[in-house]
Amino acid sequence: MYRQADDFLQEWTMAAEGTLKVLQAVTDDKLDQSIVEGHSTLGWLGWHLVGAAGYFSYLAGLKVPMIRQEDPVPTSAVEIVQAYVKVVNGIKEEAAKLSNEDLLEVVNGFKGPIPKGALLRALIDHQTHHRGQMTVLLRQAGLPVPGVMGPTKEMQ
Repeated sequence: MYRQADDFLQEWTMAAEGTLKVLQAVTDDKLDQSIVEGHSTLGWLGWHLVGAAGYFSYLAGLKVPMIRQEDPVPTSAVEIVQAYVKVVNGIKEEAAKLSNEDLLEVVNGFKGPIPKGALLRALIDHQTHHRGQMTVLLRQAGLPVPGVMGPTKEMQ
């Protein structure tokens, strides 16, 4: 749980930079790549990260651009990247307005009441989880895997 607004902002900035690298590695022809038929695809996961960031932010009381749940996954990887950058910047702008006391405020989360600082921690954890799934799919698709938290095979 975050107790210092600056701590969230710094971690969000770093986490978003890593996720952006992963999203930028996806190509249009590989958006449908999944581990097996019927599972999450690179495109779906990327679009889910856009939507989830907006929804977590909404629950935390941040006013950021959101996609609608019924919006279809774009057929352009660039469109996913652009939407992600928009929501990332919105979160940065809104988080910069938070006070440390704001992080202690209890809001309605997915499973009930939760401190805003804990919900923002969950946002980053959720993003990291799906980013990891995407790196596996990038490798499976034969695309280069960017270094997010250290060098990858392609960087050696």
